[in-house]
Amino acid sequence: MTGPGLILVSTFALPILIVVACASRRMRANVLALLPLAPVPGLVAPFIAKGDEVAVSPAELGFTLAMDDAGALLLGGASLLWCASALYARADMKNKPGAAAFSIWWLFTLAGSSGVFIAADIVTFYLAFSLASLAAYGLVTYENTERAHRAGFVYVVLALLGEAFILLALVMLASLTDVGNPLIRDAVMLLPQSPVQGDVIALLILGFGLKMGLVPLHVWMPLAHPVAPIPASAVLSGIIVKAGVIGLIRFLPLQAPASDWGAFLIGIGLFTAFYGVLIGITQTRLKTILAYSTVSQMGVVAAMLGCGLVAGTNGISGIVAFYALHHMLVKGALFIGLGITVALTAGHRRLMLALMAILALSLAGLPLTSGAVAKFATKDLFGDGLLAWLAILSTLGSGLLMAHFLLLLRRETPGSPSSLLPASVVGAWAVVAGTTLIAPWLLLPTVSQYTIVDVLGPASLAATSWPVAAGVTVALILHWSQLKLPAISEGDIIVAFEKLAPPVSRIGRMFEWIDEGLRDWSIACLVMLAIAIAFGSTVYWTY
Repeated sequence: MTGPGLILVSTFALPILIVVACASRRMRANVLALLPLAPVPGLVAPFIAKGDEVAVSPAELGFTLAMDDAGALLLGGASLLWCASALYARADMKNKPGAAAFSIWWLFTLAGSSGVFIAADIVTFYLAFSLASLAAYGLVTYENTERAHRAGFVYVVLALLGEAFILLALVMLASLTDVGNPLIRDAVMLLPQSPVQGDVIALLILGFGLKMGLVPLHVWMPLAHPVAPIPASAVLSGIIVKAGVIGLIRFLPLQAPASDWGAFLIGIGLFTAFYGVLIGITQTRLKTILAYSTVSQMGVVAAMLGCGLVAGTNGISGIVAFYALHHMLVKGALFIGLGITVALTAGHRRLMLALMAILALSLAGLPLTSGAVAKFATKDLFGDGLLAWLAILSTLGSGLLMAHFLLLLRRETPGSPSSLLPASVVGAWAVVAGTTLIAPWLLLPTVSQYTIVDVLGPASLAATSWPVAAGVTVALILHWSQLKLPAISEGDIIVAFEKLAPPVSRIGRMFEWIDEGLRDWSIACLVMLAIAIAFGSTVYWTY
């Protein structure tokens, strides 16, 4: 195995090896300190393993890892955010009860979420996706509060539902080939000529759309993100939802037009984009607002993929990954920055608030920021007609929601000197924030035909200025007028569902009993291993 191939394998294997080493009591006691090191192979891989492919053991029984352009963008950004979030977790959870168990769930989630970006065959992708999806439950419920367990229940039920949709889709996809564990690209190439294309696309949109938070399958997100610790919220909102994005990039037959399904994905994506804003501005908890912002932004990503499905071109994969990378880093920086800001004393908050404002409005496409670059890269996808105007309105909505977030952040009670986070956390945040603001400018020519000069042109600056300005203006009017917006609970439609479905409470009590067992790290490891083997075996043998 070559050096680049070893790096690819280490990206997925190192977190698992650390978990195995936790059989030692001494290792368990110190595992929190190792969390920042576990993502390092993924941070290196995009630079030395791009374009490489490695097959481990015979093709029929083994697995294949590969690093393409989309995977390199998302893995590199995710690994950087994992490192920064791990430094926050190490500082925040030191000497806290349950830190070892949290670390085990963290490492499982890291392994799975890194694996989806480099998995080249169907079984490996599904194993990695399932691992990331299910292990994140331990991050959601760490605080061990009633809200956390309710969010964990909703999350795991929907996660299992999504796994079922994806399992069916991948089994149908694998059955198109004569190989036990086909490469993803080989199976997807056969899909446009298959009579099951519509069924597979529908199942893919349901399964991966649930992970992305597309309405009405979004309800886990505004429940889970607010109850998780800050570092877990950063990776949930920044990274875990991108497993759904890379899933659609990998498995949708973008090489051939599928106009009906493309139009559907555009419609549900834009509806999600506006829905996230409309519900988000009724919220008062800062982490909940950021969660609804993620719902909205993933709607935009879905609409972009829908445009590619209508056009029938693989060329959009890099642009979608580029846009998703920007959201990943900005949203992670906002969550970590939120933790830093609320811990600062009144005399030290002004600069941090200014930096948070730049990051937040960058997400909306503020001119001269990386967000404007990300928005500019997508402009050809939406054309010049109605879709273009809807995309502009979604930008206005993002500006409104981010301004709402910033206005509430200013009102947060300052922290005390004892609550200040160590310099390592602030430094890690600064690296993520700096990368967020600089990297898109450097990467733009690699994913599109445009250059920095195009982004800085007068017409471009004018086109990106007014939607953000309009959104911020509306937010200021709403706050200054003290207009009372409807009070909508976190999770919105799930609240109504729970009232209409009393049996759900009985199922919830069953999950509470299961959760008690999973708090033991050794039981959690065995359960995760059993689930991964069962799901992978099903994909391999069922077809």
